[in-house]
Amino acid sequence: MSDSFAHATDFTAPLLQVDRLCGGYGRSQVLTDVSFTVPRDGVVSIVGLNGAGKTTLLRHVMGELRRTAGDVTFDGRPIPPGTPPSAITRRGIAYVPQDNPVFSGLTVRENLTLGTLAGPKRGRPDFDMAIAIFPKLGDRLDQVAGTMSGGERKMLAIARALLSGPSLLVMDEPTEGVWAGVVEEIGERLAALTTRMALLLVEQNLGLVLRLSDRVMVLDRGAVAFDSPRSEVSEDALVPYLTP
Repeated sequence: MSDSFAHATDFTAPLLQVDRLCGGYGRSQVLTDVSFTVPRDGVVSIVGLNGAGKTTLLRHVMGELRRTAGDVTFDGRPIPPGTPPSAITRRGIAYVPQDNPVFSGLTVRENLTLGTLAGPKRGRPDFDMAIAIFPKLGDRLDQVAGTMSGGERKMLAIARALLSGPSLLVMDEPTEGVWAGVVEEIGERLAALTTRMALLLVEQNLGLVLRLSDRVMVLDRGAVAFDSPRSEVSEDALVPYLTP
């Protein structure tokens, strides 16, 4: 029997476990012994100054960069170094990157269709589900994504990721450069999603972080400087880590 069918889920274990991860770009090491877990539901947020290694960490988790040391385990099974991003997505981790989160030359409909093809639950795109989460997309299915506003593109990227059927949604700065009213809308949708899946979020909007998160981690110069349950975190406690 193949590993994918033999695997039995331990629902008491973390969904994602990262142990002593080290990595970077070529010979330049950015991350040093980064360890954290993401439970099977709820939100873990990562904050830190620009250049702290937040995006680099997500790219290592998603297989876009090869780690030099450490272990990553998802749903009880290891993700070996060198596993391609497509295979990690099929395992059930969807990724919304900070930059270029959609295919600008494709329509909204085509972007959503590609999301369905990428994940573990392949089939006909559930456009109704995407529109239920972000109703604005319903009037734009045939619009070219590159002509949409920044906030609309973020919504499309999240909806496309959700159509892959993930157990874990990983997002890098989903509200960066987005108008305040759209930030609130995205925040509301993410809060609703926490009842259906786990979220790993890199975000600089502390108000959103403190409103959504079950746990908050600070990354400082590639290492974990602070990791605590949301109930024990205040904005005042985080500000020193976010002041250059």
